[in-house]
Amino acid sequence: MYELNEKIRDLVPYEPIDGDYPIRLDANESFLSLPEELRTRIAQTAAQAAFNRYPDPLSRDVTQAFAAYYGISPDLVTAGNGSDELISILCTSFLMKGDAMMVILPDFSMYQFYASLAEGRVVACGKRGDLTIDVDEVIAKAQAENVKMIVFSNPCNPTSLGLPREEVRRLIRSVDALVVLDEAYMDFWDQSLLGEVEDYDNLIILRTCSKAIGAAALRLGFAVAAPRLTRVLRAVKSPYNVNSLSQAIGTLVLGEREWEAGARAQIVDSRRALQSSLARLQEEFPGVFTLYDSCTNFVFLKTGRAKELFDGLLGRGIAIRLFNGYLRVTAGSEEENAAFLEAFTALLRGEEKA
Repeated sequence: MYELNEKIRDLVPYEPIDGDYPIRLDANESFLSLPEELRTRIAQTAAQAAFNRYPDPLSRDVTQAFAAYYGISPDLVTAGNGSDELISILCTSFLMKGDAMMVILPDFSMYQFYASLAEGRVVACGKRGDLTIDVDEVIAKAQAENVKMIVFSNPCNPTSLGLPREEVRRLIRSVDALVVLDEAYMDFWDQSLLGEVEDYDNLIILRTCSKAIGAAALRLGFAVAAPRLTRVLRAVKSPYNVNSLSQAIGTLVLGEREWEAGARAQIVDSRRALQSSLARLQEEFPGVFTLYDSCTNFVFLKTGRAKELFDGLLGRGIAIRLFNGYLRVTAGSEEENAAFLEAFTALLRGEEKA
């Protein structure tokens, strides 16, 4: 009988929250649909696709569109089938067997998963009690453990907190490791280092179309780095990693800067309103939960009643994300936020479902 090797033997497929819930605030997607005029152009573009041909291996058009959107050179950009593919490529290509990769916990769990598949050694550095990053501790541990790669999200998923730009710069300059900076949520904050990647030979920044840009269905991500690292990234990725439809549609979506700016503002306003309402509930129910600051499109709170509240919300048709002792809630539409807050308040009061 064929034996599975030990690194995959006990793996189980990733399963998102299963079920038909009218309100989904669990995946940090945009609650805004693309405008009808753009959707019409997308349909026309899809109808003209050369389905019998392989896609452009370098994703040139969408890479150009991404670079123009953020005001950087396309020579610094590599497209991927979502940021997940790029993270996987980074782990398998930049880590040798047994190399140490550092994560700063809590953070996006897939970093550790891909490092383990690449047979890297995962070094975990914890955050402070308030979930902020101690840069001095990260630097010291990276040096002591001979870390080859440091991967972290900024702003952080799931904590909703961000590390200021100057502290990120200090970290990059102080280590001999490759720093992979996942800026998936940076469209909601103003501390990006995208415009500075050429200043560092050990920095790769990841970006996505799944959050502020509102195109999660495309599975389209980008890595931005200095030319030497970009050359390597383009060499190690698979040749046709981004399909033709995602390239063509992504090019159209990234061209809608005015609409995207308005959508981003609406999402930030939604998160601020949600956070303000939860802050009032925190005062009304002292000691029940702790609400953290946010520079993302979601809020994060700590509570000893996390599982109870999570299950109670599911029972009311509202899906959010449960962590060990924490809850993460994506900002939704005004109606979705109101429904969540009404249900959450009822659960805090111990009211039974009507």
